[in-house]
Amino acid sequence: MEDLGMTGYEIRVYTSLLEAGAMTAADISKKSGVPYSKIYEVLNSLEDKGWLESDSSRPQKFFPKSPSTALEAMRMRSENSFRESQAAIVNELMPIYTKSGIKEKPEIWVVRGVYNIAAKVSEIVENCQQELLVALPSVAQDVAKPMQPVLRTLYERGVKINVLASEDTSADIVRALSRVAEVKLKNGMFGGGVIGDGKHVMILLGEGMIENGMIDPIAIWADHAALAGFAKDYFHYLWADAKAQQKKANSNR
Repeated sequence: MEDLGMTGYEIRVYTSLLEAGAMTAADISKKSGVPYSKIYEVLNSLEDKGWLESDSSRPQKFFPKSPSTALEAMRMRSENSFRESQAAIVNELMPIYTKSGIKEKPEIWVVRGVYNIAAKVSEIVENCQQELLVALPSVAQDVAKPMQPVLRTLYERGVKINVLASEDTSADIVRALSRVAEVKLKNGMFGGGVIGDGKHVMILLGEGMIENGMIDPIAIWADHAALAGFAKDYFHYLWADAKAQQKKANSNR
């Protein structure tokens, strides 16, 4: 609730109402520990934000709305506010940006070699905070085993993990991944990659130059929002018609 911008007083008042039901301002002040001199300010703020409602009785009573209703109202207000701000900012500042002649310099790098690619993938995975998307072609399934301890750590932290694997991926690997991620199988997967939090992306391009008899894989790493967004959209396009795998119970939890 703090992450959503609610104050400590607001949280205490709302949770007090959830526990006790409808109360007057004086009773809310006593139960929540919020000073009476501040109680109406806090109640008005919560009512404006959609977390509670009041009646016209004397003395006036306040009722909590359900958390799901309040959150949905907050989400809609936030999205509307963002769209309004976005329109104002773009309309005012884009002409200035365009006139200046400045060009974006996105961070896009070509990465060569198994170890360099693996190191960059590990960096994306370890720094992921909310969502990790992994496209795992059969040629890259060997990297799944060393990734599993890191994936388990992310899973324990509450990170959402989706893995799109080739249909010919080892059944053992699929079972192991299913303990910490939602896994789907796709026929005819050739490319692969990793997308972290919709911002950082590593795309496996294929095989590069042959040096000393060895195949040198090539990938693109980027933190450019447009490229990461395109990669994420394409991942979800493939994900939509892939075959879902049942999530396995995690015996270590």
